[in-house]
Parts: sequence; structure tokens; C-alpha cells
Amino acid sequence: MKKQFIIALLLAGGLWTSSCEKKASTDETATATEQNASEGSAPVAANDPVTNPNVTGQEAVNPNAPKPVMTFKETEFDFGDIKADKKVEHTFTFTNTGKAPLIIENASATCGCTVPEWPHEPVAPGGTGQIKVVFDPTGKSGQQSKQITITANTDPQINQVSIKTNITGAVPQAGADGPVRM
Repeated sequence: MKKQFIIALLLAGGLWTSSCEKKASTDETATATEQNASEGSAPVAANDPVTNPNVTGQEAVNPNAPKPVMTFKETEFDFGDIKADKKVEHTFTFTNTGKAPLIIENASATCGCTVPEWPHEPVAPGGTGQIKVVFDPTGKSGQQSKQITITANTDPQINQVSIKTNITGAVPQAGADGPVRM
């Protein structure tokens, strides 16, 4: 019984000691933060990967860094009535109105009939870029609306543009009228 009591006492003492060390470490961080604040600089946490050069294996990211902003001249384009056998295209123009280079990671459409092309090089602040969208109406008829989703290093990270059209004069599919009689 005495052995169990001694083991429990040692375990409790060990836990108490480790919690005191953690508190002391927290107190040191708070003291460093207070010193930085009194010196007029921003508070710095000891485990902050942005300011702590001893933290490795982590990418330093500053959430307060300036971000690029993608501003479009238009976010929707209407082709009007088009024929079912003719591809159409439109180019959306945007300006980087932010304070950092804009990098488009991806641009995708809601279906394979709509194919976007985007600049793969960074767009400098104040610079302009273009996203060309080609729509293939083959096999479609009536009102169509397609969204193009652009993923970039902007805030917000997702931007969208859209196209719409009305497809007239649908081309009949082979065999749609039944067998051919002679």
C-alpha cells in the first residue's frame, strides 16, 4: 500500500512540476510581449513562425500582408441567340487593384463545353489580364448559363464570371428522325 501511495505522490509531483514549467514559459512569453509593447513594436509570440527564426519546417505566412484584388470590367456576358453548330468566345478583362502580384492558380467551368484560358504569369499591381472563354454549343439547345470559377491568391480566393446564351436551330442528331427509307 505504501508503494502505491509513493508512486501516486511522485506522479502528482511530476505533473505539478511540468505544469509549473509550462506556466513559467507562458509567463516569459508574456514578459517578452510586454517588453515589445513598451518599446513601441508589435507584440510577438515566442512560437510565432512569422517572427521566430527557430521554427523550421513551416512556411512563414503573414495574414496582414497586402493581397491582390481581382476587379473585372464585367462578370457576366450574354451571347444572345446563337446557332448550335458554331463555337463562340468572349474575353473577360480584369485589373489587379491590390498591392501584391496576382497569381491565378486555376480556372474551371461547370461543364466541358466551356473552356477558359487564363494568364499563367503573375499580374502586377495595377496590371491587367484576360480570361478567354470558349463555349461549344454542340448537342445543346435552348437557354444555357455557365459559370467559370477562378481560384487565385486574392481575397476572396474564389472569383466567378458567367456566360449565357440561347441556342437556336439545333442540329438534328444522326438517326434522330428514325431509319431512312428509300
